[in-house]
Amino acid sequence: MQANKLTTLSLAVAAAVALSACGKKEEGAPAAGASAGAEAAAGSVIKIGFAAPLTGPQAHYGEEYKNGVTLAIEDANAEKPTIGGKPVSFELEAQDDQADPKTATQLAQKFVDEKVNGIIGHFNSGTSIPASKIYSDAGIPMIAMATSPAFTAQGFKNTFRSMTSDTQQGSVMGKFVVEKLGAKKVVIVDDRTAYGQGLADEFEKAAKAAGGNVVKREFTNDKATDFAAILTSIKAAAPDVVFYGGADAQSAPMAKQMKRLGLTAPLISGEMTKTPTFLQLAGKEADGTIASLAGLPLDQMPKGKDYESRYKARFKMDVATYSPYGYDATRALIQAMKDANSTDPKAYLPVLAKITHSGVTSSSWTYDAKGDLKDGGITVYKVVNGEWKVLETVGGAAAAAKDASAAK
Repeated sequence: MQANKLTTLSLAVAAAVALSACGKKEEGAPAAGASAGAEAAAGSVIKIGFAAPLTGPQAHYGEEYKNGVTLAIEDANAEKPTIGGKPVSFELEAQDDQADPKTATQLAQKFVDEKVNGIIGHFNSGTSIPASKIYSDAGIPMIAMATSPAFTAQGFKNTFRSMTSDTQQGSVMGKFVVEKLGAKKVVIVDDRTAYGQGLADEFEKAAKAAGGNVVKREFTNDKATDFAAILTSIKAAAPDVVFYGGADAQSAPMAKQMKRLGLTAPLISGEMTKTPTFLQLAGKEADGTIASLAGLPLDQMPKGKDYESRYKARFKMDVATYSPYGYDATRALIQAMKDANSTDPKAYLPVLAKITHSGVTSSSWTYDAKGDLKDGGITVYKVVNGEWKVLETVGGAAAAAKDASAAK
């Protein structure tokens, strides 16, 4: 009985202490609904949300993307920044959206509830588009890797890109295959995602405008690996080129199966195919594939060589495709906060919209009224002996800078 009394007394004391501690915490906590910017002004950590596929067949895209964002935040913190007269530090909150629209919207709401100060991501157009409405309603700026024209066509003031849009890439490649490769008969396949279909649509417009004839348009999905039926139908059309809008998880087996079916037309694709993973998955059948990627090759980017050496030292791997763009997007977001002298999204959003940032990928990272990058340069690559080799850089300030440098 005595033991029971002591236990009861101990529980009562513990409960009183717990209530007291809770009361003290509430006194020091920000009021409900306080903005993230107000907390940061007091010297608290500034949270930057990040979302991309970190598991599944597209995880290699998301991980490399995240590495660039991580390096940008580490570099920013090393500069010991101050905002609003207070020392601040930036913290990355990375989440896996699994390239799934439903998961992406759930994460978007989670970031809003946590009052993050800004968003880098999402990676896919199919996740960025539905998530952007949630961020827009909350007034939180997002800089996404999404390339679908629909992403910035929504009219939201908070949406910005890290790369050129499919309108820019598709139009360049459509014209390129007709005028530079001499293709007359074109076949197009896409994976029905916002990215793949959007890129294919823009490619088709440009190819037709240049005088090409689209003899067949097929579609698959972003989970498929067997393309025998589609490719057999395509072979009968005897195309000069086959364009694929989608990821390397599909373009690699497609390239292999094209060669095995005796299709001699080269496979043409976008930046989600221009990856080391495509080379690994497609093996020797990768040779002859042509793909586009935003901007200049890494070694010709304004700060590409320095970025490459620091990236390798930090992550013990080569730069693949997306990390320099994630790096620049994060640094631009942080610069906007510093220039506005505030981490409050409402205060720095208009500054971000008008920013001119000197980054790794571009010496003039700036946006148009829709949130698209103004520099629309594209580099075209071809797989030769198992390696991506530059064919040429087309359009935009990047190409102009390269031409000017070559003329000296």
